[in-house]
Amino acid sequence: MIHLGEYNTLEILRDTEPGLFLGDGDENEVLLPNRYVPKEFEIGDKIKVFVYLDNEERPVATTDEPYIKKGDFAMLRCNQVTSFGAFLDWGLVKELFCPFKEQAFKMKAGGWYLVHCYLDDETERLVASSKTNSFLDNKELTVEQFEEVDIIVSHPSELGMNVIVNKTHLGLVFQDDIYKDISVGDRLKGIVKKVRQDNKLDISLNQIGYRNIEPNAEHILNELHDNGGFLPLHDKSSPEDIKEILQMSKKSFKKAIGSLYKERQITIEDEGIRLV
Repeated sequence: MIHLGEYNTLEILRDTEPGLFLGDGDENEVLLPNRYVPKEFEIGDKIKVFVYLDNEERPVATTDEPYIKKGDFAMLRCNQVTSFGAFLDWGLVKELFCPFKEQAFKMKAGGWYLVHCYLDDETERLVASSKTNSFLDNKELTVEQFEEVDIIVSHPSELGMNVIVNKTHLGLVFQDDIYKDISVGDRLKGIVKKVRQDNKLDISLNQIGYRNIEPNAEHILNELHDNGGFLPLHDKSSPEDIKEILQMSKKSFKKAIGSLYKERQITIEDEGIRLV
């Protein structure tokens, strides 16, 4: 079967005037237009292509790599808005359509939006939706506390930043756990800090508990090496100064320098910390 919105590895069946016809072995065929035909090929070769619908709603293959595929999330630029909806640049000749009903906020030409790509059951077309929460489910979790996860920054809330967890669940990074600038669409690593009774996920951008000491200590050592072996920070420094210089909380900083001091890698002076 040839899958729309996905990469397919297909066999080259025949060379024709408009391009190569590719097949999946089950008598399903799709055209790879001449502009994408490799310089060297042989009938029977396998080729990896992305399949979507062309301007005449016919399946077509391309060797171009789209910015998003079916089931994924990505930040896309809106090229134009018509009476039908918005059309987004996803790296292919034909733009990706986002109907008005699937826009969390009305899109404007030139704007960037986090969207989900899916196959519409009614039209059998690939479309985009900026209502990303509609494609996330926390009823049955596939993650556990302290597990490392892939996150995509989704949208801000009064408590912090909502994030998409492993392209499946909705999570929240509380404002107190944000120690660096993050923006909608950023792809980061996170840790499941807490699983609440209602299956809501608290996500941390830093390691948790004892897992937090070693990476933060290493980060401080790197900063010391980059700054001549001295940093003007100590356990009496303000949380704001620590956050500005090291992008970590004061609590994490104190744990880290305590570990480094015990290992005799630093000395703690009145003006700051220094490499031994």
